[in-house]
Amino acid sequence: MSKLRRILAVIALLVAITLGTGTVGFVVIEDYPWFDAFYMSVITMTTVGYSEIHPLGQAGRIFNSFLLLFGVGIMFFAVGAITQSIVELQFADVIQTRRMKKMIENLKDHYILCGFGRVGRAAASELQRTGVTFVVVDRNHERVELAAKQGMLVMQADSTRDETLEEAGVRRARGLIAALATDADNVFLILSAKNLNPGLKVASRVAEEASETKMRHAGADAVFTPYSTTGYRLAQSILRPHVFEFLDLTTTSAAMHVWLEQVQVSESSPLADKTLRELQLRRDVGVIVLAIRKADGEMQFNPPAEAIVHGGDHLIVMGADEDVRSLERLVNEVAR
Repeated sequence: MSKLRRILAVIALLVAITLGTGTVGFVVIEDYPWFDAFYMSVITMTTVGYSEIHPLGQAGRIFNSFLLLFGVGIMFFAVGAITQSIVELQFADVIQTRRMKKMIENLKDHYILCGFGRVGRAAASELQRTGVTFVVVDRNHERVELAAKQGMLVMQADSTRDETLEEAGVRRARGLIAALATDADNVFLILSAKNLNPGLKVASRVAEEASETKMRHAGADAVFTPYSTTGYRLAQSILRPHVFEFLDLTTTSAAMHVWLEQVQVSESSPLADKTLRELQLRRDVGVIVLAIRKADGEMQFNPPAEAIVHGGDHLIVMGADEDVRSLERLVNEVAR
């Protein structure tokens, strides 16, 4: 609507300028009374075909000819611009859907977020903060509009259907978050997604704790119970307030720009097969290595300086956002 308002404002301004110029011109050139001059400008601009109110001299007819050409041009512009705006408003959803579909078709190594309720919106905010590419899928039109307004790629569809997952690029995706309203829908979604892409990483929310086992059997790599998680955090905030404050700072707060992140060391990286003492990541990069997740799945907490980093390991680090990004760039640069 804002575009239509701007067009209407421009048209109104042009019409006012034209009528004002015509009125003044007829008064000055032909000595018309002010109202007669205004009326003559109106019938000239609208080409209604009425005769001259008062006989025009040669100068008046030349002026009227230019006024007629300019006025007709404005009227054609007004009709065309308003028609185009109305058509665009009518087909805006169709155009937007096609644009989104084209962008989604070109995605690779992205994430799919199924469900944009309270849990889904929180997950989307974190995905958006980290700058990864992801697609939101939801059946609710209002939620889809909300996601689109926040600059997210979004599809209005049933994510439990194979064709929807195919359209979202599940075979090319890196991970999927199942945040649908019911456990049954999430289980069915996980089964469908894993069937299409067995290597897909899947995280799911679960409403009932009894459904957690089913989720994992369906193929979920991580399962979270929002109510249990909230209860745990509430208790921790009372029992260990300083620990809770620290964890909250490093995982959810952007105020201090301090984050926990995982960085994978490739097999060909010069960082591989070196000890933490040799790497000196805290001194040179500004990050603290909290743990090393070995390629075989072993998690080594608070690794000593003599701990060796092998190719395929993940470093669990904490640091300022810019320092963590510097480490990621360092790993990527040396891996080339």
